[in-house]
Amino acid sequence: MKRLVVDVVPGAYTVTRLDPGTPVPAALFEVDGLVSVTRTPAEVSIVSPSSAAPEGGQAEAGWRLLTVRGPLEFTLTGIMASLAGSLAAAGVSLFAVSTFDTDHILVHDADLVRATAALKEAGHEVHG
Repeated sequence: MKRLVVDVVPGAYTVTRLDPGTPVPAALFEVDGLVSVTRTPAEVSIVSPSSAAPEGGQAEAGWRLLTVRGPLEFTLTGIMASLAGSLAAAGVSLFAVSTFDTDHILVHDADLVRATAALKEAGHEVHG
């Protein structure tokens, strides 16, 4: 696996679970920062800056965002495996989100120092 460049994004993030069919507030898409909405038949999951987290669902706050500098080619393999494996070996749980251009990992704020150390030890470059 080639060395990845990972940026620690400032600010706190929240992961929120809403019941299926719950409308997503349109204002969420005007927020600065990563906003990810995933809908399945069983739930609506939203990742957003904590200041913009929707109300009315089950929320878990206290996440920090690490973003792989991209864009990444779709032909690249093992990116998420390398990141997740390094974090798992350090005992750090994660919440992963992928976009067209790159990959994002959220770790609990309490695990951020361990997470960045593990990624550096695996040979990745971490900024922020």
